[in-house]
Amino acid sequence: MAAYRATIDWVLAEGEDFLNGRYSRGHLVEFAEHRMPATSSPHVVGKWAQKGAVDPEEMLVASLSSCHMLTFLHMARLEGFTVTRYRDAAEGVMEKNAAGVPWVSKVTLRPEIAYAGKRPTAAEAEHLHHRAHEECFIANSVKTEVVVEEVVPA
Repeated sequence: MAAYRATIDWVLAEGEDFLNGRYSRGHLVEFAEHRMPATSSPHVVGKWAQKGAVDPEEMLVASLSSCHMLTFLHMARLEGFTVTRYRDAAEGVMEKNAAGVPWVSKVTLRPEIAYAGKRPTAAEAEHLHHRAHEECFIANSVKTEVVVEEVVPA
């Protein structure tokens, strides 16, 4: 199979007070060919989050959405549908579990999909999304509930 790597790099800045929690949560996430700024969620650490950086919860929602899209595109192609655009306004919800620990309990995918030529019926689209969910590597790796609510243009 394959192995995936990411390097997380954080440094305490001069003048920050680590023991009292007064330090930036900004850090870099580096992959083989690119890097991006990351942070803790501003909902969790307020002003200590780095502006303009992505947080782990956002990355989880984006990862589920991206994986579903890529798998859906493959399934649609196999069924003879030509997708010309796929835009998803995905949303994750964080809440506390029974032990009081916050977790991303649900991610709702809201794809709006454009096709060239024949578009799937509602039943065919539902089947494609179901197959995409079953085959999505990321969805198979998390316990978060993933719901698909396709937005069908009028």
